[in-house]
Order: sequence, then C-alpha cells, then structure tokens
Amino acid sequence: MSTQIPIAFVDQVSANILMLSQQKPAKIRMACRIEPVTGDTMFVERIGPKDAQPRGARHGATPISDADHTRRQLTIVDYVVPADIIDKPDRLKMLIDPQSVYSQNQAFSLNRQIDDVIIAALGGNSFGGHTGGTTIAYSAVGECRIINSDGAIVAAGTAHSGATETPLTIAKLLTCKELLDNAEIDSERQRYFVTNPHNTNQLMNTTEVKSADYNTVKALAQGKVDTFMGFKFIWSTRLATGADTAATRSYAFAQDAIVLGVQSEPQVSIDVRADLLNSTQIFSTLGIGATRVEGPAVVSIELDTA
Repeated sequence: MSTQIPIAFVDQVSANILMLSQQKPAKIRMACRIEPVTGDTMFVERIGPKDAQPRGARHGATPISDADHTRRQLTIVDYVVPADIIDKPDRLKMLIDPQSVYSQNQAFSLNRQIDDVIIAALGGNSFGGHTGGTTIAYSAVGECRIINSDGAIVAAGTAHSGATETPLTIAKLLTCKELLDNAEIDSERQRYFVTNPHNTNQLMNTTEVKSADYNTVKALAQGKVDTFMGFKFIWSTRLATGADTAATRSYAFAQDAIVLGVQSEPQVSIDVRADLLNSTQIFSTLGIGATRVEGPAVVSIELDTA
C-alpha cells in the first residue's frame, strides 16, 4: 500500500453542537410575585395588622388609629450577555449553523441571573421609607428569622454567626415550619425550601426519618416528587456561602415573600452588523429587580455545604 495513503484519511465532524450541562430555567421565579415595572424604581406598598378593641360607652367618640402603612423599594438593573459574533465566511465553512445554539445559551444565562437576583433579595438588604432611603437588614427585628449551621435559632435582630456545620434534617425542617407558623404565615400559601443538592441525600441519612417517610424522601432525592413536609423543594447550585464558610445559606419561605419587578423579559436579538463585515451578532438583555416584602415569611438557614 502506498505510504501516501494517510493523505486520503478523512476527519469526521459532528453535525450537532453539544450544549454543556448548565442550569437552564429560572428555578425560583415561580415562587415570587411578578410585577411589571415602568421606570427605574418601583415601590411595593404594605399594610400591617390592626387589633380590635371594646366598643366603649354609648354615643362615645369613634376610636381612630392609623394602620401601619409601609413600603419597600425595588430598583431595576439592566443585564446583558456579551455578544456572540458569527462571521459570514465561517458559516460557509461549517456543517452546522451555531446561531440557534448561541441564542439558547444566552437565554439560559439570563434565566440564571433571574435566580441570582431573587436569592440576593431573600437574604440581602431591603430598602424602605418614603423614598427608599432606609436600609433594612435581613436580620433586623421583624425581618427574617435565622437558624445557624448547627441548627440553633438565632435571637431576633441577630445575624448568622459561624457554628459547627450540620446538614439538613427533619428536625431542621420542623424548626423552619414552626418559625413560619409563629409568624402567622398563611398555611394556604405555598412554602418553598431552596438548598443545594447535597442536603437532599443528607436528609435521607438522618436518623429521624421513619420508615413511613423514607420512600417519600427517596422519591424527593430522585426527583420523582418535589414536596415534603409542606415545602416544595428547589435545588440550586447558586446559593452563597454562609457566615460559616463550610456552610451554604439556604432559605425556607412562603409564596410572594419576594416581589420580582420585570421591566424587560429576557430578549435575544439577532442582527446583521454592517460595521463588522455583515457578521451576525447575537446579543441578549434583561431588566429586573427584586425585593423582600415580607421578612417574617423568610427563614434563613445555613446548612453543611458538602
């Protein structure tokens, strides 16, 4: 056989582009109240409870007291995904057209950004007052209740502190439920628990799981069900490190505790750039903001990271 035969060898090229594994949907968005926003800020009005009192004497003066009327500010931030450029000559040299895949990839990026904004609102500062000039920490009295990584409930008004990190257990879930119940959070509102995937398996290993619960927890870990003990579980790898650096900050919260303001939904623009030799540009934008509007409806709990 001729020694020149390798010249005739061919390279096989795939006709598809492999999209590497990544979070694609916005997982936490459905747990928020969505509000359309025009302008760069929005105020969410809130009204607190009032107590009844005895009527008093006949023909007496009408009792008057002002309701506790407060507001929270939401600020819109514009986000972009850096553009992808497809040169026209490159398209002619490829078996595949990457335009659709690039567009999907950018849309997934914006969906993850939505989750990041919501997570920041769950455990970050809120802004109140007439003009939004009052900073309200997540740990302030009347805001989120706090559970440290060792499972201890922190006194109201105190932030997380470093502690021996332990994973999610049924006892910790019950503590979260108790704190939400004590805050009179309506049991008819859907409750959520967002944490990292590690704690699913750890929940299965806890000694408190009784045989009647085991199959439910196993199905939860396998993704066959998403609700346990009244909490709809959302698994996220985008949660922040806690005060204890070996712990992940997780949250138990009720529906609509967060308002997500949307000025512009994720938009993917595909345009021909005359200034770039008629190359195709794929560019994506998003305009959103979020705020915590009901602190007692959120429990911040740190759990063992891995």
